[in-house]
Order: sequence, then C-alpha cells, then structure tokens
Amino acid sequence: MREKRYVQEGIGSSYLFRVDHDTIIDATKCGNLARFINHCCTPNCYAKVITIEAQKKIVIYSKQPIGVNEEITYDYKFPIEDTKIPCLCHTESCRGTLN
Repeated sequence: MREKRYVQEGIGSSYLFRVDHDTIIDATKCGNLARFINHCCTPNCYAKVITIEAQKKIVIYSKQPIGVNEEITYDYKFPIEDTKIPCLCHTESCRGTLN
C-alpha cells in the first residue's frame, strides 16, 4: 500500500527492506545512507537482519576488502515476480533482473 501511495505522491524511488513476513523497514523519507546501496548480482557485501534489545536491525557486512571509492553493493534478493525489474550491474554473472 505504501509503495503505491509513494507512486501517487510522485516519489520516484522507495527504499523498503523486508525484515521478515510481518515487518518492512521504510527508509524512503527518513533513513541513513545505507538506503542508497545499490544491487549487484556479484556483490561485495551482504545484508543480515539481527536483533538487538528486541529490535530488528539491518546490518551490512563486507564479503571482501573494499577499496577507497569502490561502490558498496549487495544482492537485493527480490522475490520472483511476473513484472521484471532490469538489473544494471553489468557484471559477468549478471542475472539480467533484480527479481
């Protein structure tokens, strides 16, 4: 519902992260810089949900050393849907879509 509302409001992008079946964190209007981490089919990081003091948090872990000015990326792992979202990572093993 919120994603549809953002489209109606003219907000170009939404930053929604599914934590579990019941919880989605929305960083569209308020969030830290991690909301701008791009998808890549061959990422240098991964996202993990952890619980701290009964609150679920998203943590980004590096899979390898990341150089200065190197883009930080992770695989969004979007669910498979009929409408495909094109992937623009251009890596050798690019799947072609985010979903």
